[in-house]
Amino acid sequence: MTDQLLLRRLREDVADIVSRQRREDAANGVPPMSSEDERQFGRAVISRVLETHARTEMAGGRTPPTMEEEAELADGIHAALFGVGRLQPLLDDPMVENVDINGCDRVFVGYADGREEMVAPIAESDDELIELVQVLAVYSGLTSRPFDTANPQLDLRLPDGSRLSAVMGVTARPSLSIRRARLSRVFLDDLVVNGSMSSEIAEFLSAAVRARKNIMIAGATNAGKTTLLRALANEIPRNERLITVERAMELGLGQFQDLHPNVVAFEERLPNSEGQGHIGMAELVRRSLRMNPSRVIVGEVLGDEIVTMLNAMSQGNDGSLSTIHANSSLEVFNRICTYAIQSVERLPADATMMLIAGAIDFVVFVERRNEFHSGGGMRRIITSIREVNGVDGRVLSSEVFAEGSDGVAVPAAAISCIDDLLAAGYSGMSR
Repeated sequence: MTDQLLLRRLREDVADIVSRQRREDAANGVPPMSSEDERQFGRAVISRVLETHARTEMAGGRTPPTMEEEAELADGIHAALFGVGRLQPLLDDPMVENVDINGCDRVFVGYADGREEMVAPIAESDDELIELVQVLAVYSGLTSRPFDTANPQLDLRLPDGSRLSAVMGVTARPSLSIRRARLSRVFLDDLVVNGSMSSEIAEFLSAAVRARKNIMIAGATNAGKTTLLRALANEIPRNERLITVERAMELGLGQFQDLHPNVVAFEERLPNSEGQGHIGMAELVRRSLRMNPSRVIVGEVLGDEIVTMLNAMSQGNDGSLSTIHANSSLEVFNRICTYAIQSVERLPADATMMLIAGAIDFVVFVERRNEFHSGGGMRRIITSIREVNGVDGRVLSSEVFAEGSDGVAVPAAAISCIDDLLAAGYSGMSR
């Protein structure tokens, strides 16, 4: 059993050395280490710290750690600084889909086969749980993200691509939710095999991406929107320059150099303890348009960035992709209007409807069903695809794919832009 107090002390020693090296590099004008370089540097520092600890123990007449104990300590320190501490075994388990933590000792795990189980604590105390999240916030994303009484909410992407959402102060005990990214390198064909869509829908979506249609992916929480977004992004030709804008790094398109060699990833910057330095999503979307993008991909629309994004889509940035929370493909338009009227521009509904009609080409609705498939996990399926046709007081649209007998969407109406899709290689539906 690993000595958690010793692990914590040694981890702090390693963190101090790594942080000091960061500061020295910055002071000397040395470019910051890449994530992988810093991990390797961390491994070297861990070895030195453990060697110093062993010598100290022997000098004091005590028994130093065995090789097995030293290996456990090294792995624990590395996981705490560059991984997720005692959460790591759960994230290493391919059957784990979601982890919900209501305090350090109330850990609930959802498995791909539908099981929900309470498992062992992942920290000795709630304070240690908060400290674990704070460590993750330092080493995840582009900048350190605060998690304290002044900043009681945190969203970030873990090293394995999973999404972590944490709160404190506004709940009786610190609480976390982790949603696994089981398919980070995913293609439309994979989703056909999983039963998420038919081969015809895959062909349609592939053609829509190649034809540079603006696509909004809609669905409820944990419906599979981000997975579908990644699959659509992987249909984009590799010679295109992609710019992604996210609240917390999650898409990770740039990690696949063979698919997307030219990617710039923006991440919202939260304000510091004095309330300064905030760079919001709307500003990042505006900035992305000045970075020579072939396409702009907004990870998730949750606020006033919708107006900037729609303006970008309607002003020549074709082929943009984004996701939004909604309960149906038709509800997306009302949801966008709600965000737009709350924006700085205070855009009224009629103006927003006109903007939508000029910006969005297709809305793809993905739904999570309480069914299990051969690939494991809850079934996530595309149940509706809606084409935007124009505006007449409200957005005019047609459901070109509607839910079929088995849940998966099937052709339901003619596609207005069929010529564009045919030119992009689509052959599944005629006029």
